[in-house]
Amino acid sequence: MTLKDFLNSNDRFAAGCGARLAEIAPGTAVATMEVTPAHLNAGGVCQGGAIFTLADLVFAALVNQGENLTFAINSTIYYHVSAREGDTLRAEGRLSCNHHRIPSAEVVVSNQEGVRIATFTGQAYSGRHPMPFEGLQ
Repeated sequence: MTLKDFLNSNDRFAAGCGARLAEIAPGTAVATMEVTPAHLNAGGVCQGGAIFTLADLVFAALVNQGENLTFAINSTIYYHVSAREGDTLRAEGRLSCNHHRIPSAEVVVSNQEGVRIATFTGQAYSGRHPMPFEGLQ
């Protein structure tokens, strides 16, 4: 099983939100999500938690490219503009620091027109539990 397969099939929350990893390469990752009526908040725009989940899935793909399972210890998201029903969101991220114990990454979420919706940054901690998958792709 690859990292992409592992995260797409085992991150049930992200899958339930419709977030799906599309690409993983060394130091980069991309995921997508269609904004449906189920993603809308009381104000009629995409709920911030759905956007965070999409970005967090990319973050997981970025920081888990080492030898051991790695989990978030800090993350921040800044929402620039609202996503709306019908938008196709694309989260694209890159490792900022590939430290062996505390890697960090940045993820940018944009809509189908290339408008920046949100910027996510995070740090993670890599423990001593070996990866349960074989490789990136």
